[in-house]
Amino acid sequence: MYPALLVSHPRPPATAPPLRSLHSARNYAQLLLQRRSVALKPRIKCAEVSNDEIGGSKSWEKWLPRNLFGAEKVFGAISGATSSPIAQYISSPTTFLHSVDPRIKLAWLLAFVVLPAKADMTVRVGVVVYLALLSVWVQPTEVWKDQLGRVTLLCGILFVLLGLSTDSAPSLLRSRSPPSSVTGLPNLAASYEGYKYVIMKFGPLQLTSKGLSAATTAACLTFTIFQSASLCLTTTTSEQLAFALQWFILPLKNCGVPVAEVILTLLLSLRFINLVFDEVRNVALGIVSRRIQWEQLTTLETVDVFFTYIRRIFKNVYSHAEQISQAMIVRGFRGDCNSYRIFLSAGSSTKIANIISCSCLIGLVCATTLPRF
Repeated sequence: MYPALLVSHPRPPATAPPLRSLHSARNYAQLLLQRRSVALKPRIKCAEVSNDEIGGSKSWEKWLPRNLFGAEKVFGAISGATSSPIAQYISSPTTFLHSVDPRIKLAWLLAFVVLPAKADMTVRVGVVVYLALLSVWVQPTEVWKDQLGRVTLLCGILFVLLGLSTDSAPSLLRSRSPPSSVTGLPNLAASYEGYKYVIMKFGPLQLTSKGLSAATTAACLTFTIFQSASLCLTTTTSEQLAFALQWFILPLKNCGVPVAEVILTLLLSLRFINLVFDEVRNVALGIVSRRIQWEQLTTLETVDVFFTYIRRIFKNVYSHAEQISQAMIVRGFRGDCNSYRIFLSAGSSTKIANIISCSCLIGLVCATTLPRF
């Protein structure tokens, strides 16, 4: 059976296919391989997407507050605060204080620093009122308005903080003495004059007699020191102040005190104060004049502008210091203050102004010291 089947179904002859069919088979195999490789490769889609959608490097900037410090107002306030002359001599208009001897002015400054600290509250307030009226009389209008306003604001803030915070915290100490019901002793009599230790209460804060005394002392002393120094510097030249200080400390030269070096340092310091204020004002005006759009800057960029401002101030100040030192070397200064002569003078002063000033100084000393006795 099987041989019959083999005979009845003969095997096809193994003849070679034509050349055309071989080329088509190869092309078909290559096409299958290409499709298979394309199917196995991952597909990558490229599209233009913003940083906010993909969480880019700048997406966090929208969460930062802009113009947080009010930089424009700060630089405007700096340029306006230093526009008036601070600690600078004002030659005109000539007033009563211009004709007072600088040595008497230094004595007044010492009295304003020492005497009100040990005086009564009435004397402190009286000294503040006296200095305010003297500033209005002596200084020009734009100068005393600016200075009195800022000094008064500073002293007011200091008064409120000290007055309300001195006795506001509860005391940790308690009295260990037994009550009168246990000891059988009568209670202490209340004050017949209506004395109260606690003057006012503002919730957890309270103003007491101790807080009022501390706040008044600090505020009055701050106002007195700032305003008396401003009056002295605006009505006295640096050479006159150096002459007055030299006259007072000249006896200390026998004790080994370098009087000449102290006087030269004072002169350079008084001259350098004006340069510092000028640089602070000029750099602030330079930033304001550039019209920076502060709303478009982030907080870090605004802080960077402030650091640049401070760095520029120090750079300009050091440049001025180097120029001053070179000018002194060119003029023959070699570091020995005793060999380098400085010509100082007390300036022009009138006898009437000196007598009135000395009389008022004696009256202030008596008003602060006699009530103790």
